[in-house]
Amino acid sequence: FNPTTLLSFDMPEAAVATLAVYDAVGREVARLADGSYEAGLHEVSFDASDLPSGVYFARFTAGDGFAQTQRLTLLK
Repeated sequence: FNPTTLLSFDMPEAAVATLAVYDAVGREVARLADGSYEAGLHEVSFDASDLPSGVYFARFTAGDGFAQTQRLTLLK
């Protein structure tokens, strides 16, 4: 992506969720979602215009232990 992208997550039921982006060494560079979300599809925008090109990881956690990580490549 360059320099913004849209990330989405689908909640089967209402729950507390977090969506954060980390750099290659594990430092959190952005927190895109953090709180209670209703069931349904949610979308958030990630603007990385202030970050250098490279690989980043979007980590989504929700409810009691669900976690998913997605690799993002920023090319400027």
